[in-house]
Amino acid sequence: MISKNQIKFIRQLELKKYRRREGLFVAEGPKVVGDLLHRYQPYAIYATPAYQGPKTEEITDDELRRISFLQHPQQVVALFPIPKAVASMPDLQHPGLSLALDGVQDPGNLGTIIRIADWFGIDTIYCSEDTADAYNPKVVQATMGSIARVNIIYNNLEKLFDSLPNDYPVYGTLLDGEDIYQQTLTPYGIIVMGNEGNGISAEIRQRINHRLLIPSYRQADTAESLNVAIATAITCAEFRRRK
Repeated sequence: MISKNQIKFIRQLELKKYRRREGLFVAEGPKVVGDLLHRYQPYAIYATPAYQGPKTEEITDDELRRISFLQHPQQVVALFPIPKAVASMPDLQHPGLSLALDGVQDPGNLGTIIRIADWFGIDTIYCSEDTADAYNPKVVQATMGSIARVNIIYNNLEKLFDSLPNDYPVYGTLLDGEDIYQQTLTPYGIIVMGNEGNGISAEIRQRINHRLLIPSYRQADTAESLNVAIATAITCAEFRRRK
């Protein structure tokens, strides 16, 4: 039987300040937990008898509902240590493609972008300090396990870009950019995606040396912009298609 103190401890991890204090995050469901178990040692696993994986403590369906953040709980809730960042800037000796998120706020968008990065083989996402917390339970769930395979690094993007060589490709999707389908795209560099409402900030825009546009094919009365996760998927797909 799970104790009231254990329930309180797990529920507190919904808040960023408690995740930071304890150094833990919550993952739920056999798929997400299973993917994380391939990479990280769990702190604790609470699961019903239906769950086929390892468990620290067996709980009832009612207890699962009390600790779950999902509308429809899925057999298991696990706590994992928040991983330490692997690196603070790109490896210039072995350059690859990475993403930078400038103020992405919606947990669903962030989780989807992490999943997109995983699909397109992008190992690292640099997040501005005002981007949503990647270890929010909603984000973790939206990644569908991809958070186990993508390094998430929070830092000052201005300082990051200023530390790179002047010719290092920094791409950004902007309304005054050039048609992405007509541009030369390198197999390495950083792709910057901006805030849902305001796009890429003025400070970061100044540091972009390749301005891209995803063109609209409707001449009038078109949508004002694309959802940031959708725009990320289109942009990553075009980069990988060129490869």
